[in-house]
Amino acid sequence: QVHVTESGGDLVQAGGSLRLSCAASGILVTDHNMGWYRRVEGKEREWVGVFTRSGQTLYPDSVKGRFTISRDNAKNTIYLQMNDLKPEDTDVYYCTIDQYWGQGTQVNVSS
Repeated sequence: QVHVTESGGDLVQAGGSLRLSCAASGILVTDHNMGWYRRVEGKEREWVGVFTRSGQTLYPDSVKGRFTISRDNAKNTIYLQMNDLKPEDTDVYYCTIDQYWGQGTQVNVSS
């Protein structure tokens, strides 16, 4: 059975940093593309980054230069390092591996 679990969400001030983790079990992160999304209730889901199985990273302009995805193969985990956070980054952040999604982790950025 596949499980995807995000963690690391917190309340931070604008300009601060957070690192989110996405731990997978029952599936190898090295065999699949992995992505991070965010969504506030009532809004469209927004893609914030992808880590391909070949090791490439892709980001939308809204977070490019501030967010970085990395992968730890030994821990079967990917991370989302978020720097220079802005109040508009407040959201629930989700990790996805193949068709599997986690439950999300809440990030709140105060101004």
